[in-house]
Amino acid sequence: MSPSPAHHTHSSLTFRLRSAGCVFAEEEAELLLAEAGSPAELERMTEQRIAGFPLEQVLGWAGFRGLRIAVDPGVFVPRRRTEYLVELGARFARPGSAVVDLCCGTGAVGAALAAEVPGIELHAADIDPAAVRCARRNVEPAGGQVHEGDLYAALPPSLRGRVDVLLVNAPYVPTTDIGTMPQEARLHEPLVALDGGSDGLVVQRRTVAEAPLWLAQGGRLLIETSVRQAPGTASLFEAAGLHPEVLHSEELDATVVLGFLPE
Repeated sequence: MSPSPAHHTHSSLTFRLRSAGCVFAEEEAELLLAEAGSPAELERMTEQRIAGFPLEQVLGWAGFRGLRIAVDPGVFVPRRRTEYLVELGARFARPGSAVVDLCCGTGAVGAALAAEVPGIELHAADIDPAAVRCARRNVEPAGGQVHEGDLYAALPPSLRGRVDVLLVNAPYVPTTDIGTMPQEARLHEPLVALDGGSDGLVVQRRTVAEAPLWLAQGGRLLIETSVRQAPGTASLFEAAGLHPEVLHSEELDATVVLGFLPE
């Protein structure tokens, strides 16, 4: 018995993707076949992936904490390790809590937290107009608002002093390390979402310094960082008067610095 046409397509698609260097070629072939509405669309998507576009941008979505998060071309793709920010944020958020997803990209962190803690007052912000457009597709259906601008300047002044949970995935890759990142990130994601400046802490430094003005009494600041940079991130918290704790998830290979304003 000869294989079905679909089997032929999956086999040949897997071969093309593997030849292009896609490590998870078989799984990617399944996703592309499921998402494409026609042979022409499948071919277009396959060519994009082979050309090095991130799979999530080709599909138009990323899986994140069990959700399908819309991902537009040219927007930073949410990483699985960033699910740790949501996991930790859910420990402190309650219905009615004011939650901010800063440097939100697609808005995945805020949207996922809203799904896990219904009834939060959610705000997300990013400096990149493309990210803001994409985030609105994910955050507004979850009942949140998305703001465009540079860090806290994007937020409504009415939030000052009453943010209960401030979640931040600011860029933390040192400028000199950008060249070592995978090509799909370097070429197809915005540099503003990757480049953390000379020491990787430039955006974090600004974020942490101003956080006490926005946090409510007992509010928490959570920032994703790397194992290597966690001590530097923690020292920024101390300088701002926040008590830091470095937390790590082996499962997700994720590091977050958590801080709070002492009462």
